[in-house]
This record gives sequence, C-alpha cells and structure tokens, in this order.
Amino acid sequence: MTSVVIEGKHSRRVSVLLIGTILGTGLVIAPAEAQRRKPKAVPVPTAPVEPTAQAANPVVGAEVIRSLKVSGNQRLEPETVLSYVKLKVGDPYTRDAGDQALKALYATELFADVQIVDDVANPGAITIKVRENPVVNRIVLEGNKRLKADKIMPEIKLSAREIFSRAKVRADVARIIELYRRQGRYAATVDPEMVLLDQNRVDVVFEIHEGDKSKVRAINIIGNSHFSDGQLKGQMATKEASLLHVFSSGTSYDPDRLAYDQQKLRQFYLTQGYADFRVVSAVAELTPDKKDFVITYVVDEGQRYKFGKLDVQSDIRDLKPDTLRTLIKVKPGDWYNAKTIEDTVDTMTDTAGAFGYAFADIRPEFDRNASKLTMGVTFHVNEAPRAYVERIDIAGNTQTQDKVIRREFRLAEGDAFNGFQVKRSRDRIKSLGFFQEKFEINQKQGSAPDKVVLEANVEEKSTGQLQVSAGYSSLEKFIVSLSIEQANFRGKGQTVRASADWSTYSKSVSVGFTEPYLFDKNLALGFDIFRRDYRSFNYTSDNTRNTTYNQVSTGFQIRLGIPLTEYWTMATRYSLSYDQVSLDKNQYYSDLNGDGKLECDPIIAGQYLCDSIGNRLNSSVGYSLAYDTLNNRILPTAGNRFVWNQDFAGVGGSVKYLRSTAQADNYRNLGAGFVLNTHLEGGYILGYGGNRYDTAGNLVDKIRINDRFQLGQPQLRGFDIRGIGPRVIRYGVNSDGTINYAKNARVQEDPLGGRAYYMGHLEMQIPLGSGAREAGFRPSMFVDAGSVFGLKRPVTFPASQTKNGINRPAKDANGNTLYYADSSLNQNNTTTTPTSFGIVQQQVYPAFIEQYYGGTWKPRVSVGFGVSWNSPFGPLRIDIAKAIVKQAGDDTKLFSFNVGTQF
Repeated sequence: MTSVVIEGKHSRRVSVLLIGTILGTGLVIAPAEAQRRKPKAVPVPTAPVEPTAQAANPVVGAEVIRSLKVSGNQRLEPETVLSYVKLKVGDPYTRDAGDQALKALYATELFADVQIVDDVANPGAITIKVRENPVVNRIVLEGNKRLKADKIMPEIKLSAREIFSRAKVRADVARIIELYRRQGRYAATVDPEMVLLDQNRVDVVFEIHEGDKSKVRAINIIGNSHFSDGQLKGQMATKEASLLHVFSSGTSYDPDRLAYDQQKLRQFYLTQGYADFRVVSAVAELTPDKKDFVITYVVDEGQRYKFGKLDVQSDIRDLKPDTLRTLIKVKPGDWYNAKTIEDTVDTMTDTAGAFGYAFADIRPEFDRNASKLTMGVTFHVNEAPRAYVERIDIAGNTQTQDKVIRREFRLAEGDAFNGFQVKRSRDRIKSLGFFQEKFEINQKQGSAPDKVVLEANVEEKSTGQLQVSAGYSSLEKFIVSLSIEQANFRGKGQTVRASADWSTYSKSVSVGFTEPYLFDKNLALGFDIFRRDYRSFNYTSDNTRNTTYNQVSTGFQIRLGIPLTEYWTMATRYSLSYDQVSLDKNQYYSDLNGDGKLECDPIIAGQYLCDSIGNRLNSSVGYSLAYDTLNNRILPTAGNRFVWNQDFAGVGGSVKYLRSTAQADNYRNLGAGFVLNTHLEGGYILGYGGNRYDTAGNLVDKIRINDRFQLGQPQLRGFDIRGIGPRVIRYGVNSDGTINYAKNARVQEDPLGGRAYYMGHLEMQIPLGSGAREAGFRPSMFVDAGSVFGLKRPVTFPASQTKNGINRPAKDANGNTLYYADSSLNQNNTTTTPTSFGIVQQQVYPAFIEQYYGGTWKPRVSVGFGVSWNSPFGPLRIDIAKAIVKQAGDDTKLFSFNVGTQF
C-alpha cells in the first residue's frame, strides 16, 4: 500500500490503487473537480505487496484472545467485519490464524487495507484495523469513437453503487480490449483512472486509446498443389488488404474469422473429393511494425476420392429404401462431394417428415477404400415413431393477434405431423409481410416421443408505409404526391390505404380497404374508391402549353377472393367508373360540316383530344384465377406464380370490351445467394358493339385510348412512361418546308396505346456480404423485352380532309398553309384558323406535320442493373437501363428511382 500527497489549492490525500502488469495498464487518480480536464496521471512505481498480520509484540506461541475490536470502518458494522473471520474471544491467537483472517477479509473485496494488531500493553486485545474500498459513483468512458457507449457499457461489470475493487477493474479493462480486438483493433489500450469524491466515493474513468485497425497484409498457403492460392483465398472470409478490397470488412484481423476460414477450406476440399484434407497449422503473426498481420496456412490435401457404392437402409416400415434411393442425385464414379451428402440427408429428412416422422434420424455410413480411392455411402434411416402435433406456440407478436398467425398454419393441434405442411406454414407466415425475414418454425420434442411442439417465434417489423414525393415541373409547376398504407391494421391483418396527388393541373384521391378473412372465414373482401381530376395541355403559337381539356373520373371497385385449393385462388370483382372529358369550345371547336354545329377540330386540338372527349360510364365485372407456390410473396427465392385475368365491360354503361391478361413468374435459387426470376406476361382487348368514327368521319379503333394497354417505365425499364407503342407525333416544319425532327421541336406527342401487348424479363439477384444484406441492399441485373401493338392505324392529317363529302383544304382563304402532310411541300410555315370554317376565335399556329409510329409487334429490349435498399427513410429502388433494341418514335430513359418510408 502506498500513500501519495497532492499539494495545491485544494490539498487532499489520495490513494493509488495498483493493477497488475499483465494488462500493461495502471489505475491513477485525478482530483474530483477535474472531471473534464484531468491532471497528468500519477505513475505507478511498484506492484502491490499483500499485507500480513502485524502485532506490536510478535507472538511466538499461542496466546488467548481476550477481546476483539474493529476500527476504521465507515459503512460496515463491526459485527459484519467480525463475521468474515474465524477469530473468537477465548480462542488461541497464532500468526497462522491472523494470516487466515487477513485472507478472508481481502477475499470479500470490501477493503482496501486491513491490519490485525495485538495491543502490547494489554496482550490478547486484538484490534482489526480496516480501510473500506470506496463506492463507485459512476462509470465514465472517454476516447471511444469507433465503439459507442451502448456497445461497451453492457460489457462492464462494475457499476454505480457497487464496491470498488482492483480485480473488477482489471476484468473490465480486459473486456473492453477484447471488444476492440473483435473489431480488429489490436493496438487498443485502456487506462483506468479513479477520481476521489467525498463520502468515500469514486468515479471510475476508462481512458480508451482505440488505435488503427490491424489489417491482414498477406495470406500465405503452403502445401496446396491442386488449387491455386487465388482459388483458396476466394473461399475465405478474410481478405488481404488491397485496393480490390478497399470496401471489404474482411481485411481486418479476427481470430474467430481465422478459425472460420479453416472450416471454409475444409468444406471446399470436401466438395472437390479430397476427403482426407486437413489444415496442419494456421498461424497469424504481427509484422515487425506491429500494425498488420501475416497469416500462414499449412495444408495437407490428401488423395481425391470418387463415390463408391450408394445404398439406403431403412428401419421405418413406411419409408421404403427404393423410394429413398430416388432422392440420391449422384452415382458411383462421380467425384466425392460432402455437400451432396448433406443435401441428400436433408431431402430424406424432409421426405420422412412428409410421412409424419418429425424426428427421423438419418445417418450416412461411410466405407472408405484407400487403395481404390472410393467412398461408399449407406444412408441408414433409424427407427422413429410417427409424430403428432401436441401444441403450437406463438411468441414475439406484440401487435399482431395470435389468430392472424395461427390461421396461416396448415397444421392444427392433434394433426399428424407433416414436414411439408410445416414449410408451407412458414412460407405463408413470411408472405404476410408482418415479420422479419429470418423466421423459422422450430420443432421440439413434446411430452412423449411421438409428440412434437411447433414454436413460431416471430419478430415484428414495420407494416406501415408512407411515401412522399415533391417536385417542380416547368409545365405542371409544383407536384406533391402522398400515399399511406397500413398492411396490418389493428393487428388483424387488414390493409388500409389512402393516397393523394396534387399539382397545378392534376388532383386525385383514393382510399381502399381489404379484410383477408371475412367473419374469420377464408374469404377476402376489399374495396377502393377514387376520384381523379386531370387537366391536359396543348401548345399554342408561342410554343408554350395551356390547358386543353379536363377529365374527371369517379368510381369504385369491390373485390371478393375465394381459395379453391392450397395453391389455387379465385377472385371476383365489380368496377364502376364515370369519366367526364371536356374541351373549351371557344378554342378547340369548329364548324366542320358547315352546318353551324361546332365539333372538336383535330387540327387545333389534336386527334388524341378529339377522340377522348365525352362522358362515359364504365361498368365491368371480372375475375382472376391464380396459382401460387412461391416460398415468400414479399421476397421470393423459389416457386412459381401464374395469374389469369378477364374483365367484361358492358354490364350497362357505354364502354364495351373484353380484356384478358396473363402473367407467369418463376423463381429459382441457383445457390450461393443467386436467385433467377423469369417473368412473362401479355394481354389482349376485344372490342364489340358499333363502329366508332372520328370528327372527320374516319373509322377508328373501337377501344378508346383510356382503356388500351400502355407500356414503358416502370414495367419496361430503359424506356420512359408510356415510352413505346403506337403514337402520333406532331413535328414543327422549317421555313424551307423540311421537318424538324429534333426532340425539342415536337409540337405534340400522343401515346395511343394498343389492343395487345407482351412483356418479359430475366432478372438475377446478386448476393452481397452479410453486412450489406442486413442493411437491406439487394442488387440485380436484368434484361427486359416487350411491345404493345394491335391498334387500328389512326388517320393523320393529309393534304386535305373530307367528311360527308365536304372537302377541307390544306390552306385557308388567304393561301396560308393549315398543315403539312409531306415534307417535300415548300410552303409558308404558318397555319391560321380560317374563318370560313366557322372557328369562333382567330389564332395563328406554326405549320406542322403528323407522323404515326410504333404500330409493330417487334420487341424493344433493354439491359441494366438496379439496387433495392431498405434505407432508414424507406424502401428505395434505383435502376439504370440502356435500350439496345428500339423502334422509331420510342422514348428512352436511362435512370429511374422511387422512394418511400415505413412506420
């Protein structure tokens, strides 16, 4: 024990507590008032010396204890101190008894110093002098930047209001250093300091010096002849520090990762037929500058084996060996692969589960022939009882009601166990989207060998989604879009959604609700109500746009879903909408027939607007038939989905058509985290009823533009919204009569859509490291292809128009050009609205020419890559796609993204 006196304005006596040199750190003292700005630490001169029993008059023989007294105690009662020692009045007192009493008192860790004194003037009067350890007031961390306090504090065992001891501080220093070593910071040091306070209290301060991460400078492999160093390093989680791995977390040294890499090497060799492979040694050495590590592996590859005889033995009567042999996907003569053996055992276990044997024990027995280098394998199915579901336990759901989870189970309590049904239950619960992805149904032994308990330990996640977007357009001015959806409303699995969009020229609002289990029956009922108010644009003579027409749509849809089998579902629906499309008659109507009746003038308004105006009531019924075996409807990795839809418009109303669509998806897990999605879809609309004519008397398509198929972003990446398919484009005409095909010279572009379409894509999901995957990053590469077509070719403006025998010339009464039909015409590039046609308002327009594009079935193709990210502010999707096959008139788009948030 050493006492140090610090002199100053506030002179006080402090004690330096010494910590052993094993950790290379000392515990020093700072004044209490210097909490933020501590003085220079007092150096530790020596290691502590364990005190021994002292007596004013050394005892040579036994001496009777006449009295026992305790002094120096502050918090502890004398009786408490005496209870820790075996000294009693009347017992003989020896040096050994005193030493044992000292050890017992120090073992309590309640005392900083203890002395046992025998009074010289009164032999046998024993006094135990103690100095109590202080009480910890608080724990303070300083210097920690890479590891936050919430990561370190749970590892510190010393806490406020506990008795301070050197042993506890040493242990906490070791724990903190171990945390930093797990991060690869082997240069980290921790200096514990103690700040004395009044009332025998202390603040314990851990001064942390984090240091830099210790990187892996090089990985050396000795003994490999069949595989290169690069191939083997590629199997390891640890990577060499280089520019190629600048963003990798595997370049820091981690002893746990070193052991993991040895297992990875062994797994790799076992999949390549080297059954005798072993890692002889794995040594990590610090470089001379003590900053990085060099790892050296010594391996023994051994001989390469092939499969020998493969057989199955079954002690379960219901599991025939011939049935199980069909599950073996390798044959004698193939190179030995331990992973194939594991997969075969898993497949056989699943098959046994399908027969009701939840705890089937299938063990591969190996017959190694070292001379022939073959490995025979016999899969032995041990006897096991058929199991029944004793109980289904659900835990972890704080918001979601039990019945929402329980109704997705394909098994009930008392049913015969079926492994496939357990997996199907897991997939259905995952597909709800209410819980984290890492969800499994655990199987545990029940109260008897033939009983099994199913445990569903769920971890709920945010099921609400809020999407907000805002922007500015030179045409639409400010644009704001808001949508909110709760997919697990009131914890009952119900879906409630609402959305609103607003800009200078458009407004819309919609609400919807879905009850997946109506009256607790397996029936889904939902509805949507909407109202949309759009105002479209057109160019005027000064090449700006103004409002051309108003469209107001109001309607609703009601849906009912009925499951037919486990994988087949049928849904029916009824939709009713009322569309009102109108134009300003003072600007866009003319007396086309000369009879004084104003009609929409396609020269002024455009063929698209004239075809759209009017009031229409669309009343339709429809149904969907779906087949779904996906293992997860939210993020599938395996399975198929097929959907057939038909909608019949004409149950009353003025719109008549039959729309049919089909789509199919296949997800295939290719292993190592790669998932391939193949998607195909297509559709056709059949119109019926009387013929339709445009304002010039020309026969036009029976299907109106609002009911046709449109294709582009986001379905076909690499193209803009409605970027492909039939369209009419108006181009400006130069003064010499030639057409200006520049994109910014397009006077008007009207995507017309089509009666038929097809589309497909191949998309490969690319795996990332565990860190990126946990952060929600999911990159993919894709190829998209598709087309929309089948529209009756619209009439573009010729040199003159005729309706009901009345000729509409291409020039007005003054000889000015109304429009162009041929770029070879070299006429004045001014179009005026002629008074002879009864147009109310005189206006002047630039000359233009209309051309029709996109009426072909030929595919458009794009390639690209994208990233989905569950970001802190919501799900984000970014796609970069390049159109490599396109047709004239198509609008392409390289970059697209969307974002939302969850709650």
